[in-house]
Amino acid sequence: MNTSRSAKLFSEAQQLIPGGVNSPVRAFRSVGGQPRFIKRAKGARLYDVDGNSYLDYVLSWGPMILGHAPASVISAIKKAAENGTSYGAPTELEVTLAKEIRGAFPSMEKIRLVSSGTEAVMSAIRVARGFTKRDTILKFEGCYHGHSDYLLAKAGSGLATLGIPDSPGVPDDFAKHTLTAPYNDIRTVQQLVKEHRERLACVILEPIAGNMGVVPPDPGFLSALRQVTADNGIVLIFDEVISGFRVHYGGAQALYGIKPDLTVLGKIIGGGLPVGAYGGRKEIMDLIAPSGPVYQAGTLSGNPLAVTAGLATLKQLKVRGVYKKLEEKSATLAKGIGEAAKKTGIPVTQTRVGSMLTTFFTAGPVVDWNTAKQSDTKRYGQFFHHMLEQGVYLAPSQFEAAFLSTAHTSADIEKTIKAAHTAFKKL
Repeated sequence: MNTSRSAKLFSEAQQLIPGGVNSPVRAFRSVGGQPRFIKRAKGARLYDVDGNSYLDYVLSWGPMILGHAPASVISAIKKAAENGTSYGAPTELEVTLAKEIRGAFPSMEKIRLVSSGTEAVMSAIRVARGFTKRDTILKFEGCYHGHSDYLLAKAGSGLATLGIPDSPGVPDDFAKHTLTAPYNDIRTVQQLVKEHRERLACVILEPIAGNMGVVPPDPGFLSALRQVTADNGIVLIFDEVISGFRVHYGGAQALYGIKPDLTVLGKIIGGGLPVGAYGGRKEIMDLIAPSGPVYQAGTLSGNPLAVTAGLATLKQLKVRGVYKKLEEKSATLAKGIGEAAKKTGIPVTQTRVGSMLTTFFTAGPVVDWNTAKQSDTKRYGQFFHHMLEQGVYLAPSQFEAAFLSTAHTSADIEKTIKAAHTAFKKL
Protein backbone atom coordinates (compact mmCIF):
# COMPACT_ATOMS: atom_id res chain seq x y z
CA MET A 1 0.00 0.00 0.00
CA ASN A 2 1.55 3.29 -1.12
CA THR A 3 1.32 6.00 1.55
CA SER A 4 4.10 8.32 0.37
CA ARG A 5 1.89 11.40 0.05
CA SER A 6 0.55 10.94 3.59
CA ALA A 7 4.11 10.55 4.88
CA LYS A 8 5.20 13.74 3.15
CA LEU A 9 2.24 15.70 4.50
CA PHE A 10 2.82 14.38 8.02
CA SER A 11 6.45 15.49 7.87
CA GLU A 12 5.36 18.94 6.77
CA ALA A 13 2.58 19.09 9.36
CA GLN A 14 5.03 18.36 12.18
CA GLN A 15 6.85 21.59 11.34
CA LEU A 16 3.63 23.59 11.63
CA ILE A 17 1.28 21.81 14.03
CA PRO A 18 2.19 20.30 17.44
CA GLY A 19 2.76 16.59 16.83
CA GLY A 20 1.60 17.09 13.26
CA VAL A 21 -2.08 16.78 14.22
CA ASN A 22 -4.90 18.92 15.57
CA SER A 23 -6.09 16.26 18.01
CA PRO A 24 -3.64 13.86 19.72
CA VAL A 25 -5.01 10.38 18.95
CA ARG A 26 -4.80 11.07 15.21
CA ALA A 27 -1.00 10.90 15.41
CA PHE A 28 -0.92 7.05 15.71
CA ARG A 29 1.45 7.34 18.69
CA SER A 30 0.02 4.35 20.55
CA VAL A 31 -0.10 2.06 17.51
CA GLY A 32 3.07 3.20 15.75
CA GLY A 33 3.50 4.30 12.18
CA GLN A 34 2.21 7.45 10.54
CA PRO A 35 -1.36 8.65 10.11
CA ARG A 36 -3.19 8.55 6.80
CA PHE A 37 -4.20 11.96 5.48
CA ILE A 38 -7.77 11.76 4.27
CA LYS A 39 -8.90 13.48 1.08
CA ARG A 40 -12.56 12.53 0.97
CA ALA A 41 -15.15 10.13 2.35
CA LYS A 42 -18.38 8.60 1.12
CA GLY A 43 -20.71 6.09 2.72
CA ALA A 44 -18.71 3.64 4.84
CA ARG A 45 -15.38 4.48 3.18
CA LEU A 46 -12.48 6.87 3.58
CA TYR A 47 -10.11 7.74 0.73
CA ASP A 48 -6.63 9.02 1.51
CA VAL A 49 -4.39 11.38 -0.45
CA ASP A 50 -2.56 8.40 -1.98
CA GLY A 51 -5.78 6.97 -3.40
CA ASN A 52 -6.19 4.15 -0.86
CA SER A 53 -9.67 3.16 0.26
CA TYR A 54 -10.62 2.07 3.79
CA LEU A 55 -13.75 0.71 5.43
CA ASP A 56 -14.21 3.23 8.22
CA TYR A 57 -15.13 2.22 11.77
CA VAL A 58 -14.01 5.48 13.36
CA LEU A 59 -16.69 7.57 11.64
CA SER A 60 -15.16 10.85 12.82
CA TRP A 61 -15.23 9.35 16.36
CA GLY A 62 -18.95 8.63 16.23
CA PRO A 63 -21.07 11.33 14.61
CA MET A 64 -21.30 9.85 11.10
CA ILE A 65 -24.07 7.41 11.98
CA LEU A 66 -25.49 7.69 8.44
CA GLY A 67 -22.06 7.20 6.93
CA HIS A 68 -20.08 9.91 5.18
CA ALA A 69 -21.66 12.54 2.94
CA PRO A 70 -25.24 11.21 3.00
CA ALA A 71 -27.15 12.87 0.17
CA SER A 72 -29.95 14.25 2.36
CA VAL A 73 -27.55 15.91 4.79
CA ILE A 74 -25.23 17.34 2.13
CA SER A 75 -28.21 18.75 0.22
CA ALA A 76 -29.55 20.41 3.37
CA ILE A 77 -26.14 21.94 4.17
CA LYS A 78 -25.75 23.33 0.64
CA LYS A 79 -29.18 24.91 0.78
CA ALA A 80 -28.51 26.42 4.20
CA ALA A 81 -25.11 27.78 3.13
CA GLU A 82 -26.75 29.77 0.36
CA ASN A 83 -28.50 31.78 3.09
CA GLY A 84 -25.26 32.55 4.95
CA THR A 85 -22.96 30.65 7.28
CA SER A 86 -23.34 32.51 10.58
CA TYR A 87 -25.57 35.29 11.89
CA GLY A 88 -24.80 35.76 15.57
CA ALA A 89 -28.56 36.09 16.03
CA PRO A 90 -31.45 33.71 16.81
CA THR A 91 -32.86 31.44 14.10
CA GLU A 92 -35.94 29.27 13.71
CA LEU A 93 -33.61 26.32 13.12
CA GLU A 94 -32.33 26.53 16.70
CA VAL A 95 -35.88 26.30 18.03
CA THR A 96 -36.62 23.34 15.77
CA LEU A 97 -33.52 21.43 16.90
CA ALA A 98 -34.24 22.18 20.56
CA LYS A 99 -37.76 20.78 20.12
CA GLU A 100 -36.39 17.65 18.45
CA ILE A 101 -33.86 17.09 21.23
CA ARG A 102 -36.42 17.60 23.97
CA GLY A 103 -38.78 15.17 22.25
CA ALA A 104 -36.07 12.52 22.30
CA PHE A 105 -34.68 13.46 25.74
CA PRO A 106 -37.62 14.53 27.96
CA SER A 107 -35.21 15.14 30.86
CA MET A 108 -33.83 18.10 28.87
CA GLU A 109 -36.64 20.53 29.66
CA LYS A 110 -34.55 23.47 28.47
CA ILE A 111 -31.57 23.34 26.14
CA ARG A 112 -28.63 25.56 25.24
CA LEU A 113 -26.70 24.96 22.00
CA VAL A 114 -22.93 25.46 21.92
CA SER A 115 -20.09 24.58 19.54
CA SER A 116 -18.46 21.47 21.05
CA GLY A 117 -18.87 18.72 23.59
CA THR A 118 -16.07 20.19 25.69
CA GLU A 119 -17.86 23.53 25.84
CA ALA A 120 -21.17 21.85 26.68
CA VAL A 121 -19.67 19.88 29.58
CA MET A 122 -17.84 22.92 30.94
CA SER A 123 -21.08 24.91 30.85
CA ALA A 124 -23.19 22.15 32.41
CA ILE A 125 -20.79 21.89 35.34
CA ARG A 126 -20.79 25.65 35.78
CA VAL A 127 -24.57 25.82 36.05
CA ALA A 128 -24.58 22.78 38.38
CA ARG A 129 -22.20 24.65 40.65
CA GLY A 130 -24.34 27.75 40.44
CA PHE A 131 -27.47 25.79 41.29
CA THR A 132 -26.01 23.92 44.28
CA LYS A 133 -23.65 26.69 45.42
CA ARG A 134 -20.98 23.99 45.81
CA ASP A 135 -17.60 23.67 44.05
CA THR A 136 -16.53 20.01 43.94
CA ILE A 137 -17.30 17.55 41.16
CA LEU A 138 -17.06 13.76 41.05
CA LYS A 139 -16.03 12.02 37.84
CA PHE A 140 -15.02 8.47 36.96
CA GLU A 141 -11.58 7.13 36.06
CA GLY A 142 -11.27 6.59 32.32
CA CYS A 143 -14.23 8.79 31.40
CA TYR A 144 -13.30 11.72 29.16
CA HIS A 145 -15.42 14.84 29.18
CA GLY A 146 -13.32 17.20 27.09
CA HIS A 147 -10.12 19.01 27.90
CA SER A 148 -11.28 21.67 30.37
CA ASP A 149 -8.94 21.96 33.36
CA TYR A 150 -10.88 20.28 36.14
CA LEU A 151 -11.85 17.27 34.00
CA LEU A 152 -8.42 16.02 32.98
CA ALA A 153 -7.85 14.13 36.22
CA LYS A 154 -7.68 10.39 35.44
CA ALA A 155 -9.39 10.99 32.09
CA GLY A 156 -9.76 8.57 29.22
CA SER A 157 -9.56 9.03 25.44
CA GLY A 158 -6.31 10.63 24.25
CA LEU A 159 -4.87 10.84 27.74
CA ALA A 160 -5.32 7.10 28.18
CA THR A 161 -3.95 6.45 24.71
CA LEU A 162 -0.81 8.50 25.29
CA GLY A 163 -0.33 7.37 28.88
CA ILE A 164 -0.69 10.89 30.30
CA PRO A 165 -2.22 10.62 33.80
CA ASP A 166 -2.92 14.33 34.18
CA SER A 167 -1.96 17.39 32.18
CA PRO A 168 0.65 20.02 33.00
CA GLY A 169 -0.88 23.46 32.93
CA VAL A 170 -3.77 22.51 35.20
CA PRO A 171 -3.45 24.40 38.51
CA ASP A 172 -3.60 22.42 41.72
CA ASP A 173 -6.43 24.68 42.83
CA PHE A 174 -8.52 23.31 39.96
CA ALA A 175 -7.61 19.68 40.51
CA LYS A 176 -8.45 19.79 44.22
CA HIS A 177 -12.10 20.35 43.32
CA THR A 178 -12.26 17.08 41.36
CA LEU A 179 -12.88 13.71 43.02
CA THR A 180 -12.57 10.47 41.07
CA ALA A 181 -14.02 7.00 41.50
CA PRO A 182 -13.69 3.73 39.55
CA TYR A 183 -16.41 3.29 36.94
CA ASN A 184 -19.15 0.85 38.00
CA ASP A 185 -18.07 1.12 41.67
CA ILE A 186 -21.15 2.43 43.49
CA ARG A 187 -19.71 1.71 46.95
CA THR A 188 -16.83 4.12 46.41
CA VAL A 189 -19.28 6.73 45.15
CA GLN A 190 -21.45 6.31 48.22
CA GLN A 191 -18.43 6.70 50.49
CA LEU A 192 -17.21 9.81 48.66
CA VAL A 193 -20.68 11.34 48.84
CA LYS A 194 -20.82 10.59 52.57
CA GLU A 195 -17.46 12.29 53.11
CA HIS A 196 -17.92 15.27 50.79
CA ARG A 197 -21.69 15.80 50.56
CA GLU A 198 -21.62 19.43 51.66
CA ARG A 199 -19.25 20.44 48.86
CA LEU A 200 -20.28 18.13 46.00
CA ALA A 201 -22.02 20.03 43.24
CA CYS A 202 -22.38 17.26 40.68
CA VAL A 203 -21.50 13.78 39.55
CA ILE A 204 -20.68 13.49 35.85
CA LEU A 205 -20.22 10.30 33.84
CA GLU A 206 -20.65 8.68 30.48
CA PRO A 207 -23.63 6.39 31.13
CA ILE A 208 -21.96 4.09 28.61
CA ALA A 209 -18.23 4.68 28.81
CA GLY A 210 -16.74 5.18 25.37
CA ASN A 211 -13.41 6.86 26.02
CA MET A 212 -11.54 3.96 27.60
CA GLY A 213 -13.04 1.69 25.01
CA VAL A 214 -16.67 0.70 25.39
CA VAL A 215 -17.51 -0.19 28.99
CA PRO A 216 -21.22 -0.72 29.69
CA PRO A 217 -22.70 0.13 33.08
CA ASP A 218 -23.19 -2.81 35.40
CA PRO A 219 -26.83 -3.69 36.15
CA GLY A 220 -28.10 -1.36 38.86
CA PHE A 221 -25.12 1.00 38.72
CA LEU A 222 -26.91 3.92 37.07
CA SER A 223 -30.06 3.56 39.17
CA ALA A 224 -28.00 3.48 42.38
CA LEU A 225 -26.09 6.54 41.20
CA ARG A 226 -29.37 8.32 40.50
CA GLN A 227 -30.58 7.48 43.99
CA VAL A 228 -27.49 8.62 45.90
CA THR A 229 -27.29 11.92 44.03
CA ALA A 230 -31.00 12.65 44.46
CA ASP A 231 -30.86 11.84 48.18
CA ASN A 232 -28.00 14.30 48.71
CA GLY A 233 -29.00 17.22 46.50
CA ILE A 234 -26.21 16.53 43.99
CA VAL A 235 -26.75 17.24 40.29
CA LEU A 236 -26.38 14.12 38.13
CA ILE A 237 -24.94 14.87 34.67
CA PHE A 238 -24.99 12.33 31.86
CA ASP A 239 -22.35 13.00 29.22
CA GLU A 240 -24.09 11.53 26.17
CA VAL A 241 -21.85 13.17 23.60
CA ILE A 242 -21.09 9.68 22.24
CA SER A 243 -24.15 7.66 23.30
CA GLY A 244 -26.77 10.30 22.50
CA PHE A 245 -28.75 9.23 19.40
CA ARG A 246 -26.12 6.49 18.91
CA VAL A 247 -27.41 3.61 21.09
CA HIS A 248 -31.05 4.74 21.02
CA TYR A 249 -32.92 7.75 19.70
CA GLY A 250 -33.27 8.85 23.33
CA GLY A 251 -29.70 7.95 24.25
CA ALA A 252 -28.49 5.78 27.11
CA GLN A 253 -30.99 7.34 29.50
CA ALA A 254 -33.86 5.98 27.42
CA LEU A 255 -32.12 2.64 26.99
CA TYR A 256 -31.67 2.19 30.75
CA GLY A 257 -34.65 4.19 32.01
CA ILE A 258 -32.66 6.70 34.09
CA LYS A 259 -33.46 10.43 34.26
CA PRO A 260 -30.42 12.66 34.96
CA ASP A 261 -30.66 16.29 36.04
CA LEU A 262 -28.52 17.54 33.15
CA THR A 263 -27.47 15.97 29.85
CA VAL A 264 -24.65 16.85 27.47
CA LEU A 265 -24.89 16.07 23.75
CA GLY A 266 -22.70 16.52 20.69
CA LYS A 267 -21.47 14.61 17.64
CA ILE A 268 -24.62 13.20 15.98
CA ILE A 269 -26.75 16.31 16.66
CA GLY A 270 -24.42 18.22 14.33
CA GLY A 271 -24.42 15.68 11.52
CA GLY A 272 -20.63 15.90 11.25
CA LEU A 273 -20.34 19.65 11.85
CA PRO A 274 -19.11 21.21 15.15
CA VAL A 275 -21.89 21.36 17.72
CA GLY A 276 -22.72 20.64 21.34
CA ALA A 277 -25.71 21.03 23.62
CA TYR A 278 -26.53 20.83 27.29
CA GLY A 279 -29.87 20.87 28.99
CA GLY A 280 -31.98 19.55 31.81
CA ARG A 281 -34.31 20.58 34.59
CA LYS A 282 -35.95 23.95 34.04
CA GLU A 283 -35.03 25.32 37.48
CA ILE A 284 -31.36 24.62 36.80
CA MET A 285 -31.24 25.84 33.21
CA ASP A 286 -33.09 29.07 34.07
CA LEU A 287 -30.00 30.14 36.01
CA ILE A 288 -28.15 30.65 32.71
CA ALA A 289 -27.81 34.20 31.37
CA PRO A 290 -29.80 36.11 30.33
CA SER A 291 -32.45 34.35 32.46
CA GLY A 292 -30.12 34.10 35.43
CA PRO A 293 -26.65 34.95 36.74
CA VAL A 294 -24.62 31.98 35.41
CA TYR A 295 -22.81 33.28 32.33
CA GLN A 296 -22.18 31.35 29.13
CA ALA A 297 -22.03 32.64 25.58
CA GLY A 298 -20.68 31.79 22.13
CA THR A 299 -20.58 33.54 18.77
CA LEU A 300 -21.08 30.34 16.77
CA SER A 301 -23.56 28.67 19.15
CA GLY A 302 -26.50 27.35 17.15
CA ASN A 303 -24.61 27.79 13.88
CA PRO A 304 -27.17 27.42 11.05
CA LEU A 305 -25.09 24.94 9.05
CA ALA A 306 -24.45 22.66 12.04
CA VAL A 307 -28.07 22.81 13.17
CA THR A 308 -29.27 22.06 9.64
CA ALA A 309 -26.95 19.06 9.34
CA GLY A 310 -28.13 17.80 12.72
CA LEU A 311 -31.80 18.09 11.86
CA ALA A 312 -31.28 16.29 8.56
CA THR A 313 -29.45 13.48 10.37
CA LEU A 314 -32.05 13.09 13.10
CA LYS A 315 -34.80 12.92 10.48
CA GLN A 316 -33.17 9.82 8.98
CA LEU A 317 -32.70 8.23 12.40
CA LYS A 318 -36.45 8.39 13.04
CA VAL A 319 -37.12 6.01 10.15
CA ARG A 320 -38.53 2.80 11.54
CA GLY A 321 -36.04 -0.04 11.94
CA VAL A 322 -32.83 2.02 11.76
CA TYR A 323 -31.58 1.10 15.23
CA LYS A 324 -32.63 -2.54 14.84
CA LYS A 325 -30.52 -2.86 11.70
CA LEU A 326 -27.55 -1.15 13.37
CA GLU A 327 -27.87 -3.56 16.28
CA GLU A 328 -27.91 -6.58 14.00
CA LYS A 329 -24.90 -5.49 11.95
CA SER A 330 -22.92 -4.60 15.06
CA ALA A 331 -23.70 -7.93 16.72
CA THR A 332 -22.58 -9.77 13.59
CA LEU A 333 -19.31 -7.84 13.47
CA ALA A 334 -18.53 -8.33 17.16
CA LYS A 335 -19.29 -12.05 16.94
CA GLY A 336 -17.12 -12.43 13.85
CA ILE A 337 -14.12 -10.68 15.38
CA GLY A 338 -14.51 -12.72 18.55
CA GLU A 339 -14.56 -15.98 16.58
CA ALA A 340 -11.47 -14.91 14.63
CA ALA A 341 -9.60 -14.35 17.89
CA LYS A 342 -10.82 -17.63 19.38
CA LYS A 343 -9.44 -19.63 16.46
CA THR A 344 -5.94 -18.37 17.24
CA GLY A 345 -6.27 -18.62 21.01
CA ILE A 346 -5.52 -14.92 21.46
CA PRO A 347 -7.43 -13.64 24.49
CA VAL A 348 -9.83 -10.80 23.76
CA THR A 349 -12.85 -9.33 25.49
CA GLN A 350 -15.63 -7.95 23.32
CA THR A 351 -17.76 -5.13 24.71
CA ARG A 352 -20.68 -3.59 22.86
CA VAL A 353 -23.78 -1.47 23.31
CA GLY A 354 -25.73 -1.00 20.11
CA SER A 355 -23.48 0.22 17.30
CA MET A 356 -20.48 1.08 19.48
CA LEU A 357 -18.02 -1.68 20.35
CA THR A 358 -14.45 -2.47 21.41
CA THR A 359 -12.19 -5.48 21.12
CA PHE A 360 -9.96 -5.41 24.20
CA PHE A 361 -6.79 -7.50 23.97
CA THR A 362 -7.24 -8.96 27.42
CA ALA A 363 -8.98 -12.02 28.86
CA GLY A 364 -11.19 -9.59 30.80
CA PRO A 365 -13.75 -8.93 31.96
CA VAL A 366 -13.52 -5.16 31.37
CA VAL A 367 -15.66 -3.18 33.80
CA ASP A 368 -13.59 -0.05 34.53
CA TRP A 369 -10.35 1.74 33.69
CA ASN A 370 -8.20 -0.57 35.84
CA THR A 371 -9.38 -3.64 33.95
CA ALA A 372 -9.31 -1.90 30.55
CA LYS A 373 -5.67 -0.91 30.95
CA GLN A 374 -4.69 -4.55 31.43
CA SER A 375 -5.06 -4.84 27.65
CA ASP A 376 -2.05 -5.71 25.51
CA THR A 377 -1.69 -2.40 23.68
CA LYS A 378 1.30 -3.59 21.67
CA ARG A 379 -0.69 -6.48 20.26
CA TYR A 380 -3.60 -4.15 19.52
CA GLY A 381 -1.23 -1.91 17.58
CA GLN A 382 -0.12 -4.89 15.49
CA PHE A 383 -3.74 -5.88 14.90
CA PHE A 384 -4.60 -2.30 13.92
CA HIS A 385 -1.89 -2.21 11.24
CA HIS A 386 -2.75 -5.66 9.88
CA MET A 387 -6.34 -4.46 9.46
CA LEU A 388 -5.25 -1.15 7.96
CA GLU A 389 -3.15 -2.95 5.36
CA GLN A 390 -6.31 -4.80 4.32
CA GLY A 391 -8.27 -1.59 3.98
CA VAL A 392 -10.05 -1.57 7.36
CA TYR A 393 -9.69 1.64 9.39
CA LEU A 394 -10.10 1.09 13.13
CA ALA A 395 -9.42 3.56 15.93
CA PRO A 396 -5.64 4.08 16.31
CA SER A 397 -5.95 3.32 20.02
CA GLN A 398 -6.96 0.36 22.16
CA PHE A 399 -8.93 2.74 24.36
CA GLU A 400 -11.46 4.04 21.86
CA ALA A 401 -14.72 2.73 20.46
CA ALA A 402 -15.46 1.41 17.01
CA PHE A 403 -18.69 2.61 15.39
CA LEU A 404 -20.99 1.36 12.67
CA SER A 405 -23.21 3.38 10.36
CA THR A 406 -26.31 2.74 8.31
CA ALA A 407 -23.99 2.86 5.27
CA HIS A 408 -22.09 -0.28 6.29
CA THR A 409 -23.40 -3.21 4.26
CA SER A 410 -23.45 -6.92 5.01
CA ALA A 411 -20.65 -7.28 2.48
CA ASP A 412 -18.62 -4.67 4.39
CA ILE A 413 -19.11 -6.62 7.61
CA GLU A 414 -18.06 -9.87 5.91
CA LYS A 415 -14.96 -8.21 4.47
CA THR A 416 -14.04 -6.88 7.91
CA ILE A 417 -14.48 -10.26 9.59
CA LYS A 418 -12.38 -11.91 6.89
CA ALA A 419 -9.68 -9.27 7.45
CA ALA A 420 -9.82 -9.95 11.19
CA HIS A 421 -9.20 -13.68 10.64
CA THR A 422 -6.11 -12.81 8.57
CA ALA A 423 -4.94 -10.22 11.10
CA PHE A 424 -5.22 -12.58 14.09
CA LYS A 425 -3.28 -15.27 12.25
CA LYS A 426 -0.40 -12.83 11.81
CA LEU A 427 -0.21 -11.88 15.49
